[in-house]
Amino acid sequence: MRSYETIFVLRPTLDEEAINANIEKFKGIIEKNGGEIVEVDTWGRRKLAYPIKKVNEGFYTLVNFKADSELPKELARNFRISDSVIRHIIVKHEN
Repeated sequence: MRSYETIFVLRPTLDEEAINANIEKFKGIIEKNGGEIVEVDTWGRRKLAYPIKKVNEGFYTLVNFKADSELPKELARNFRISDSVIRHIIVKHEN
């Protein structure tokens, strides 16, 4: 298993319950596909470096996890089809 980290930015218009539901949804996708979550760090609401579709801030979450090479593809697919996610990135750690 390889080490990865993902940061995803959720829309600022979501309430706390919806934010937590989205975080749990993405954690569930990782666990359901054989991944192991190492750490979840919610950074909270922050200003974006530049506006994205006229949105100036977002709710940032960092997730460190271990998985095989197919899981990041599935996770990225779910990020892309989710209306709640403004931006995401998945990075493989070189150990």
